[in-house]
This record gives sequence, C-alpha cells and structure tokens, in this order.
Amino acid sequence: MLRYVIALTVVAITAQAQQYDLLIRGGHVIDPKNNIDAAADVAIAGGRIALVAPSIPAGQAKRSVDASGLLVTPGLIDIHAHVYAGTGMKGVLTGDSSVYPDTFSFRTGVTTMVDAGTAGWRNFADFRQRVIDRAQTRILAFVNIVGSGMSTAPESDPADMNPERSAEIARKNSDVVVGFKTAHYTGKGWPAVEGAVRAGELTHLPVMVDFGNINEERNISRLFMDKLRPGDIYTHCYSGLRDEVLSDGTLNPAMQAGRKRGILFDVGHGRGSFNWNVAVPATRAGFWPDSISTDLHTGSMNAGMKDLTETMSKILNLGAPLQKVIEMSTWNPAREIHHEELGQLSPGAIADVTVLRLEEGQFGFLDCAGARFDGTRRLRAEVTIKGGEVMWDRNGRAAQDWKGSHYAKRDSAPSK
Repeated sequence: MLRYVIALTVVAITAQAQQYDLLIRGGHVIDPKNNIDAAADVAIAGGRIALVAPSIPAGQAKRSVDASGLLVTPGLIDIHAHVYAGTGMKGVLTGDSSVYPDTFSFRTGVTTMVDAGTAGWRNFADFRQRVIDRAQTRILAFVNIVGSGMSTAPESDPADMNPERSAEIARKNSDVVVGFKTAHYTGKGWPAVEGAVRAGELTHLPVMVDFGNINEERNISRLFMDKLRPGDIYTHCYSGLRDEVLSDGTLNPAMQAGRKRGILFDVGHGRGSFNWNVAVPATRAGFWPDSISTDLHTGSMNAGMKDLTETMSKILNLGAPLQKVIEMSTWNPAREIHHEELGQLSPGAIADVTVLRLEEGQFGFLDCAGARFDGTRRLRAEVTIKGGEVMWDRNGRAAQDWKGSHYAKRDSAPSK
C-alpha cells in the first residue's frame, strides 16, 4: 500500500512539474515582432505560447522538440495563394488550377494561407464550406470584387463588380475575410480597383491588387498615388509586367513614391510574376518587399516558384538579412491582413511555430522565365506547429525513439 501511495505521489509531482505541453529546445529564435534574435527555448501550453527564454528545463514539458542547430520562428504566413479546389471546374482557379491547402502548407512551414481572391461574392459560401472549414491549415481570404471570382467568366466585366455585396460577404465571414482583391482586369478605366477600394472603405479592410494591363491612363504611378490607400497591397512587385523597373534597368520612381505614401509591396511569385532582371536591380536599389508570398497554384507549384521557403530563399540570396526575410514571412503579413494575433511568439499568442533549417551550399534558384540565380543559402522546414500541435516533423524531432515508446512496450508484451 505504501509503495502504491509513493508511486501516486511521484506521478502527481511529475505531472505538476510538467507545466508545458511542448518545449522547443536548443534552437535560435527569430521573432521580429519582439526583436528576439538569440538562442532560446519556446514553451507551449494550451495551444498558446507560454514562455520564450534561455534554457527552460526539459522536465517542465510533457514533450520536447530538439531544435539544435535550427531556427525557430513564428508560423509562416503565405499571404497570396489559391486554394479553391474541388469544384471540378477545368482550367480555372475556382477549380482544378487551385491546390488543396493541406498538401502544401505544413510541409513548407506554413501555418496560415491567405487565398488571394479566388472566390467572389457569388461563390464565397461554396468556397468556405468546401475548403476553408474543412482544412487543417488556417485559411483566410481576400474576396474578389468580381462576383464569380477567378472562374470561367472574365474578371473585366464591371457589371459583376459589386462593392456592397462584397462588403456584405466580408461582414458575414469576418472571422476569415481579410480584405478584397482585384486581378487580371483588361478593360478601360478603373472600375475594378475603385470597386475593391469602395468595398474596403465599407469594411475598413485592405485591398490587394494584381494590376492588369497598363497604358497611358492606367499605370502604377496613378494606381499608387490616386487610387489605392495607405495599407493597400500591390502584389507581384517583381513581375516586370507593369514597369516596376524601367527599360534602362533603373527602379521606377513610382515604386518609392508608392511606398512613401504607405502602399505595401508583396512578392506574389507565381508562374509569371517574379523575374531576376526585375528583382536584382530593384533590390540593389534598396527596394525590398514588405511580404513574401507564393501565388501558389498548379501552374507555379512545380515551376520556378516551388513553395514559400524556396521563395524566401530567393530574397535571402538577393541580400536581405535573414531576420528581415523572417519578418517578411511572419509579422509583416500578419499586420498587412490585420491579424496581429499571428506571426509572433509573444506569451499568450497562438502557438504557431516553424522550425527551419538554414542549409549552406551551392544552390540554383529559378525565376518565371526559367533563368537561374546561384545562391549559397536555402531554407527548409523541419517542424511545423499549429495551435500547439505538431503538424509536420521531417526528422521526428518531436517523437520518442521507438525503443522507449509505448509502441515498443506494447509489442514486447507476451501474447495471450
């Protein structure tokens, strides 16, 4: 009886000592929001960050992740992706050209994907029930100002652009809608941009613009200075399709003027919107993106873009400091979409954490034209944690060795 009481006491004391559910030990923490760039451990309890500090005792946690030699960052946020899959529609982003989010997110360190206007006010309800509410990945979304979104109907029909209906959808889905999107407009005038901005004004949400064809009237100078508001987002900033860099190789002055006015600039790599002959002169002129994103879809996933860590690696090899690259992929996008509960490791914050390996070697990185840029550093996801749960573990860093596991003990028990 005494042995039984002692055993129970030991178990109780151990359980009491284990105040954390998960402990990420031995890594180098980069948390731009809190200006942390140092060796530290990260403790998680109840799906929230509990503590970031040097040398947290392993005995205080039920489970540990060995992050020795690795980077520990907030969960990565991909602010431009297309995930409205499963409709059966062929050849469009509201169908077969989108990807199922869980197939790409966690294995690349991404805990939050923001769908960039694949659905509009006509089909957003279907997108939500079909994808958003079923995904393990956290899915947020921009609503396309065009009612049918990126579907078989063109995105240049002003008759299908309804700011009031778009704003209504945003209000009904305020937990997941982060703003409004206009893309691929090829008509005259500014109805797409003006409609999206109007919806943004009605809801106090930002607009993301994939600017369409440019001409003497429609150009990025007018877009930045006359049409968009501070806090609105210009994606595909290194595409070269809208004179971001001029024919003589110099940065278009409109880019710096837009930034001074408060316009935010996003990578949005995609299949055709990132080119070295734009990114190199732009970054050498000191023009870095505010956020790094993929423009993920079936056309970009196996081409030059590949995934978010690959896109981050390109910005890193262009010369951006590692800390800034992490900021562009965590805290900056969280602020751009007004979800500051994400992208940080403050105590009490949602426990989205990414553990990254920074590889050193000789690597080749492709742009959308298939041209190679040689680099020496590459980021890869080792562990991805969403809401305190390990969702991706490349090398079993959060797992117990099989010889000491319950699995081994169960198999070693005599058969009956």
